[in-house]
Amino acid sequence: MRKQIIFTLIVSLLSFGMIDSAVGDKTPDKTLEQMIQEEELRELELKRLEEEKIKKYHEDELNRFLNDIGHRESGNRYDITNTWGYMGRFQFGKSTLKGLGFKVSKTEFLNNPQLQDSAMMALLNHNKEKLQNYIDIYDGKTINGMYVSESGILAAAHLGGQGSVKRYFRKGKVFSDAYGTKITSYMKQFSGYDIKLN
Repeated sequence: MRKQIIFTLIVSLLSFGMIDSAVGDKTPDKTLEQMIQEEELRELELKRLEEEKIKKYHEDELNRFLNDIGHRESGNRYDITNTWGYMGRFQFGKSTLKGLGFKVSKTEFLNNPQLQDSAMMALLNHNKEKLQNYIDIYDGKTINGMYVSESGILAAAHLGGQGSVKRYFRKGKVFSDAYGTKITSYMKQFSGYDIKLN
């Protein structure tokens, strides 16, 4: 990168007549080395700004995904419990919470939005780890007329567990929850979010 910057600066200086053999003892305000250093700093700043832009984009996509799946699950209500005992914004069961290491009472969970959001992130990361091979294979492909993406796979795992997602890809078995909602409906509805998990 440094060689390219030096070449660009020299071409620019020649183009504007800033380097001229006819000029005798005229001393430039800045040395070539100083100009190179300034150009390198500008390049680094542009790179930093681009990285921040990409990071914000993925954060926005994740927030959009969480808002949409929360709306589907509970209308984004943190204080709700359904008829089967699933709790909060993302309708967690007690066994799932326990498996993720969240040992809290129902009251504590329902009254703590931050805890609920943390549990959802923990579940997404857990499912991503368990389903990474399937994500690598099927992300961006069309299966049975349905576009498959990482976000759709993780949404389906949230509904039916990562085991049901594996069975779908291995054997074509489609799991439905107690209300008759199929994991494929979640896989389809929540596909295409450009999320990036740690």
